[in-house]
Amino acid sequence: MLDCIIIGMGPCGISCATYLKRANKDVLVIGKDLGALSKASEIENYYAVGKISGEKLATKGLKEAISLGINCLHDEVLAIEYLDNGYKVITKKNSYESKTIMLALGKVRNSFNEAKKFEGKGVSYCATCDGFFYRNKKIAIVGYNNYMAIELDYLLNLTKDIIIFTNGNKMEVDNKGLLVVEDKISSFNGENKLESITAASTTYDVDGCFIALGSQNAFTLAKQLGLEIKDNNLIVDNNYMTNVPGIFAGGDVIGGLLQVAKAVSDGAIASINIINFLKGVNNV
Repeated sequence: MLDCIIIGMGPCGISCATYLKRANKDVLVIGKDLGALSKASEIENYYAVGKISGEKLATKGLKEAISLGINCLHDEVLAIEYLDNGYKVITKKNSYESKTIMLALGKVRNSFNEAKKFEGKGVSYCATCDGFFYRNKKIAIVGYNNYMAIELDYLLNLTKDIIIFTNGNKMEVDNKGLLVVEDKISSFNGENKLESITAASTTYDVDGCFIALGSQNAFTLAKQLGLEIKDNNLIVDNNYMTNVPGIFAGGDVIGGLLQVAKAVSDGAIASINIINFLKGVNNV
């Protein structure tokens, strides 16, 4: 079992990994891409670097991490599960177990704002968390790829009456013989709770809906894990630990100054607290 799995290859994640590696911890970094930094056309306020493109700075950070022997995998995280002594991270290609998790995925965003008013009133972002409440009921799932397939497999253990909405995307995985609606969703409907979903000109009655659109992000992972969110940010304590012991977060995902310098600092400080947590130090 690994000491820490870091999800996110941006400056916060790589900084955290670097300090953990230098402390002789067994660490793995997983990221679908290099994050928002790689999309910045120019960075000119980072100490002693001068003008540099975001992509070049992000790539340089990743190369330095790899040169230290840090295992950095380009993969998509689909889910995180609880274990008795840690966590299991499921990716598109494999699965990994770790004593701690560091979330450095970038800014928390709701993956489907149209459903926001029905969150907790028929709309969920976590099949394993809320699927139980919809046993033998008619539900919808919004998604089209591997992330959706993971959620769908779990829901099929609870009900077979499921409609898949791709929201205009092309279906990329097996639909399990279920009805697939590829029209873009125009509205979620209901009074005090979700009662139906309208796509194009057709309305479908449902008792609940699970959002699994696009790829996993900090928001949906937080929902799955029961992490506290406020004002679109993950909430952490002074040690960068979330409300769930062993799960840490830093960088843009926790808000504050959305700058490279702050992200690097978050990663470094979080790493020290992760080390203390692994040692069982009481102040974490």
